[in-house]
Amino acid sequence: MYNHQLDTFIQAADAGSFSKAAEALFISSTAVMKQINLLEGNLGVQLFHRTPRGLTLTNAGKSYYQDAKYMIQYARDAQVRAKNAMQDNASVIRIGTSLMTPSQFLLDLWPQVHEVHSELKFQMVNFDNTPENAREILANLGQNIDIVAGIFDETMLGLRGCTALELMRVPICCAVSIYHPLAQKKILLLADLSGRRFMLMKRNWSKYVDKLRDDLWENYPEIEIVDFSFYNLEVFNQCEHENALLMAVPQWEGVHPLLKILPVEWNHSIPFGLLHSPSPSPAVRKLIQTVAQVMSTRIQPEG
Repeated sequence: MYNHQLDTFIQAADAGSFSKAAEALFISSTAVMKQINLLEGNLGVQLFHRTPRGLTLTNAGKSYYQDAKYMIQYARDAQVRAKNAMQDNASVIRIGTSLMTPSQFLLDLWPQVHEVHSELKFQMVNFDNTPENAREILANLGQNIDIVAGIFDETMLGLRGCTALELMRVPICCAVSIYHPLAQKKILLLADLSGRRFMLMKRNWSKYVDKLRDDLWENYPEIEIVDFSFYNLEVFNQCEHENALLMAVPQWEGVHPLLKILPVEWNHSIPFGLLHSPSPSPAVRKLIQTVAQVMSTRIQPEG
């Protein structure tokens, strides 16, 4: 397990005061100071500037603050993985869920899956949407997480060493602040994007996004493309704070309470489906086959 002094350090950094941290942790200020002193002694660095007005992080403290959060989350995830391993239940399918991989779509299908395979059960496994987690989880599907629902392309699957069941092509949309003038529209025209900042994932993340980028550069140069490198909450906050537009898909509706996702008149889409190991367990294979059957009946034309 991780050193619980990390919790005290995070609390003190967030509170800016030993006494306020002590109140939040229900311990004495002296206990907080002793833990921080021990932590600094073990690390051999000073984490805080101590002033009469409170605490501020040193440069070393700022660096350690980010790593401490990761260590705490990793330890918690390790505990969940250990408990999952103890269950050793071949019929339990572990569904990974995060900010950018919402699981509601799959949960909506679960009653139909259960009709066919009543022995299957699911377990939600929450994870932080970080580049490190994305690489580790997708490269090791089947170990601690079996299924992740999300957008993808062939290049990403190859890099991550996983495969996917494509369920549909979802339209590439724009996320806008609910206070943005365009938020009142039902569909955006390309003319609406003229002169505006459009946040787009960097090149080589997805060939489908690159196709959209090339289309805009060639035919709509008046749209200002702003690159970013990874989808996380900060990117959604930036979109809202800067009154910009952000590439999104309908499945992300509700990720940020102050953003609205709107379709655009272009013909650009991206695959959405279930990502899984190239060698899925029998239970996961049953799920994949059943979901594929359910989706095929949904998209059949009405007679």
